[in-house]
This record gives sequence, C-alpha cells and structure tokens, in this order.
Amino acid sequence: MDLYTAIRERRSCRTYSPEPIDEEVVGKILDAAVWAPSPLNTQPWEFIVITREDVKEEIIAAAERCCGWAIDKSGWNWLSGYKMDFLRPVPVMVAVVGNPAKTGVDQFMENGSTAYQHACAAAIQNMQLAAHAEGLGSLWFTFYHREEMKKILDIKASREIIALVCLGKSTGEPTRTPRKSAADKTTYIK
Repeated sequence: MDLYTAIRERRSCRTYSPEPIDEEVVGKILDAAVWAPSPLNTQPWEFIVITREDVKEEIIAAAERCCGWAIDKSGWNWLSGYKMDFLRPVPVMVAVVGNPAKTGVDQFMENGSTAYQHACAAAIQNMQLAAHAEGLGSLWFTFYHREEMKKILDIKASREIIALVCLGKSTGEPTRTPRKSAADKTTYIK
C-alpha cells in the first residue's frame, strides 16, 4: 500500500468484529511501532498486548466511569451518548506505555519530560498505519483515568500509559471526516 494512500484512508474504527487477529500480524504492527523516531534514539515505549476478556471488561468499566466523570466535570451532556460497548468485540488492545526517564534533553528544559510522549505518539501512528496496511481497523483510545488504567494493567509507577490502541477487523465503513488543507494550516518564514 502506498504511504500517502494509507495516510489519507486510515480512519478511527468503532465497529469491530470479534474475530481474532493472528499473532504474527500483531507482531508486524508492533515492529512498525518500534521504528518510530525518538529523542536520542531512546525508544521510550513498551507495549502490553491485551486479549483477555476479563481485563478488557475492566478497561470498559474504567472508560464508562471516566465518561461519567467527564460529563460531571465539563457539563457536556452530549457525552452521555458516547457508549463504550463498541469496545467489547475488540480482539486486541495494545497499551502503549512510556518511560519518562527516556525523554531526552527536554528533561533539563523549563517544561521538561514530554519528548517521550511525543515518541510514543509517533509509535502509535506507525501502529495505526501498519494496521490499515494489514486491512485492520484501529482506534487511538484515551478515555480513562491514567492512574486507574495503570492499576488495571499493573504498570510500574515509574511509567506512564500514553494510550490504548484497539485493533481488529472493521464491520462497517469508517466515517470520513473532512480535513483542512495543509496550506490553511501552514506559515512559512522565509
């Protein structure tokens, strides 16, 4: 698949078939993730592959609690229509975990220790493009409280969960969302 086509066609998926994904395919997607750029080549990511139903149910429950909290905090009642049931058939979730100790030079700067998050985000983008190239749907999912998710997944206190990436075969056509042109978002300093 052409890279530019993959970038333009990839969409967030919220309709999954429960059909399992071959471990070899998951391995290829994770291999794509580790080729992402990182500060000083620190490769600050770790991955937790989740297929166990009981753990996925805990994740869904945590997402539902977070949704309730977000409605109370924001007053955005439209969030009540955002149901987490679409997560149930997801065959594979991958937790992308970052190591703040591998952040690079930014740890010494005024806002410090964010470059590891950016590197993990690049790894997530690679995962999503690889999943699309493999004919799978994916979703960058962050609708949870981080500390609760760290407990559920037994993530070390010294690490940070960046996102869950849902992977599976889509059962529907993803929504096409318009994008502004690069020209509308670009300033040149010459």
